[in-house]
Amino acid sequence: MDVIELTRKLIAFDTINPPGDEAAVMAFLKELLEGAGFDCRLVENGERRCSLVATKGLSADASALAFTGHLDTVPLGDAPWEHPPHAGVVADGRVHGRGSADMKGGVAAFLCAVLESPTPPGGIVLLLTGGEETGSEGAKAIVKAGGLPKIGALVVAEPTDNRAVPGHKGALWLRLKARGVTSHGSMPQEGVNAVIGMAHALVAIDGFVPGPSHPVMGLCTSNVGTIRGGLNTNSVPDFCEVALDMRSVAGADHASMRAALIERIGSRIELETIVDLPAVWTDPEDPWIAAITAHAAKLASTDPEPSSVPYFTDASVFTPALDNVRTIILGPGEAEMAHKTDESVSVVRLQQAQAIFAAAIADWTGELS
Repeated sequence: MDVIELTRKLIAFDTINPPGDEAAVMAFLKELLEGAGFDCRLVENGERRCSLVATKGLSADASALAFTGHLDTVPLGDAPWEHPPHAGVVADGRVHGRGSADMKGGVAAFLCAVLESPTPPGGIVLLLTGGEETGSEGAKAIVKAGGLPKIGALVVAEPTDNRAVPGHKGALWLRLKARGVTSHGSMPQEGVNAVIGMAHALVAIDGFVPGPSHPVMGLCTSNVGTIRGGLNTNSVPDFCEVALDMRSVAGADHASMRAALIERIGSRIELETIVDLPAVWTDPEDPWIAAITAHAAKLASTDPEPSSVPYFTDASVFTPALDNVRTIILGPGEAEMAHKTDESVSVVRLQQAQAIFAAAIADWTGELS
């Protein structure tokens, strides 16, 4: 199957999340893969919300090579698009549409590589997920359902411009809540202002580095994403809420990051966890990591030096669930294109990605990690 045409077919499915609806695209992929001899099972996590696990050539004596990618996309936004966002228009050497870079193009590339390659020792596992954009819901459902085979290495086809990346940051998103006592705005001394209480916490958070550094990933970071408080101008607010986005590096412990935050802002601010996904990192000198990095450098002229990406992926769920399996993030999309109006992916990068994945499949020996 042609990687450009498959990318266009996947873009044509409206899988915007929220609200999320992966049922039709997963049914399409299930039929496609079953026709190629894969055993497939759908894993549901809500009405018309599902993921797909597909396996072929599994062996009790060897481990499988796995590929993963999500099929849900983010909303379109209010700005007009140059091309219809679900038409998959091919123009100027690129395939245009929502999800083209993040990450339906990457899914199409590894599917085409798998469908056109002999099944390697140990077999192939495909973990096609929904709900990634809202906290890896589909990946969590797959892990909870159980029954995954022995996997020796995992390829995550998120957008890296075909650079082989051995890790990414984790995410700890917290909801901070300050409480006060309401009173008339003309008599603030009779109340306790929750917004002012939160303001003191925000000043303490400014410049906060919540964890250790990493030689490749750099620093842990924190960012205040949203704030909400107060009901009307002439009342002292008794509630204020902030969403805090902390990104962790390999070696950082989320419990310790949370404790460091409490020490900084005080225990009077309540904390609620929104997302808790660890960083992922595989030693770049691992032979399999080094080999796929060499394939990417040769076939796509990418930089082979170890690097990381700041966003999280479904590997935050799959990698620890699979005994910290060797993991590489590698896909044809450009990270700068993700979630943008007029999202697109390079035709050349799609073709290169397919070739890189095919080379990785040809290399696979089924070795037990």
